[in-house]
Parts: sequence; structure tokens; C-alpha cells
Amino acid sequence: MLEPLRLALSSPIRKAALAFAAAMPALSASAQDEVPFVVSPEPVTLAMLTMASVGPRDVVLDLGSGDGRIVITAAKRFGARGLGVELSPQLVEKSRDNARRAGVAERAQFRMQDLFETDLSQASVITMYLLPEVNLQLRPKLLALKPGTRIVSHDWDMGDWKPDRTLVVDAPDKPVGLEKKSRVHFWRVPARLAGLWCAQDAALRLEQTFQQLNGQFMRADASLPFDARIDGTAVNAGRPQGRLRMVLQRETLRVDLAQGRYRALHGLAFVRSSGAGCP
Repeated sequence: MLEPLRLALSSPIRKAALAFAAAMPALSASAQDEVPFVVSPEPVTLAMLTMASVGPRDVVLDLGSGDGRIVITAAKRFGARGLGVELSPQLVEKSRDNARRAGVAERAQFRMQDLFETDLSQASVITMYLLPEVNLQLRPKLLALKPGTRIVSHDWDMGDWKPDRTLVVDAPDKPVGLEKKSRVHFWRVPARLAGLWCAQDAALRLEQTFQQLNGQFMRADASLPFDARIDGTAVNAGRPQGRLRMVLQRETLRVDLAQGRYRALHGLAFVRSSGAGCP
């Protein structure tokens, strides 16, 4: 069973209406209530959960869970635990009934609460079908999650935080749009690595833009610039001139692979500097 949660519940398009209403007071409550709930077709649901590599150890949080299909599928087909958050009491009751009918009520739970008050931190996977402006409002909270947390969005991206992967899925039953295709975007929350890191007789200065990393390795007899990508808690810089892999373990950034032009970093372990320089 999931532990008691203070989680936000809102349906995909309705949540966007609420966010829009906060910026546009002229939008009436009745207009918000008329915004339709749009389901994610089954091929899209399966693609989202597969792209996130959902498994029995995961807790899936669906923001705007509608009729509960993503959480129920995560529990029934992938063995995960899950919780859906939704504004509509009718959809919450429908989701609970659907979970009982599917035999996964103990692993698939649903709450009625606003998504912007949701505690996202206990989820290992977050799924959502929101509008771009809502994604952007959520983005700071998502980036603050535990590194490695997986995020999947149906159709809409998160601005200049580019996805790690995007997949186009045929969706002949999609109720909106003419194309009858959906885009599934995937991100893995990157560790926050920007700053100065120190090792014995060496330093590493890192500048970070989301999962992109610009680095400068410095030693008395060498200086090496490099570009890398963060994948959760791992840093990878690739060919053609060598390979570099570093892994964040608690507060230490360890080099576990250094080949070619990166060989000078072999075996180093860096800790974040607490001041302006390295001792």
C-alpha cells in the first residue's frame, strides 16, 4: 500500500485551464468547468510506461489521471504501484471503480486535490498530459526532484529543457487533432552538478544547462575542456577522441571510465568545493 499522501489531483486539460485562470482572472469558473477531459489512447499509455522503463519497484504518479488508465496499466501490466491525482470527483470515483474491476485497487490509488499542491518527491516516475504553460509552471518542481526521477509527457514538451528522447506513436483513436499521432517525451531529472569540484592536485569546473554540461579539468600540467551529458547521476562524454564517465555517489563525483583524451582523469574522485577554490 502507498503511504498516506498529500497529493494534487487534476485532469490534463482542466489543470491547464486553472493555471490559465490564475493569470487571466476574467476566465470564469464555469468556463473552466467546460474544459473537456482528453484521454490518452492505449498505445500512448503503453508507450509512456515502456519509455520510462516502469517496473515493480516503481511508484508512478500521474498528474491529471482522468479515468485512471495510466496508473491502472502501470499496476496491472508493469507491476508498479501508482497514484493518480485529479480535480474531478466523478473521475476519481470512476478511476477507483476501474481499479477495483482490474483487480489492482491496492496498488492503484486516486486522490482529489490540486496538482500544484502535490508532493512529487516519492514518485520514481511522473506521467502527465498537460498543456505547455502548465508544464513550464511545473518545471522548477520537477527539476528539484531526486536525480534520476523519470518524467514522461504526452504531446507537450517543457520549453528549452529538451527531452532526452521523443517517440512518435500512432494513435488512431486519439479524440483530438487530425494527425492521429502522439508524441511521447521523456526526461530523466539531472543531478545538479554546476560549480567547482576538487580532487587531489586537480579541479573540475562545471557549467550546467539542464542535462547539458560544459566542463574544464584543471591540473598544474594540464587543462582539458569537454562537453558532456548528464543522465540522472551519471556524466558521459563521448567520442571521437575518447570516453569519459563520471558517477555521483552521495557527495562525490567519481571517474569510473577515462579513455583517450580523458585518461588524465582516470581514478579521480572529486568533492564539491565549499569556497571559491580548491585547497
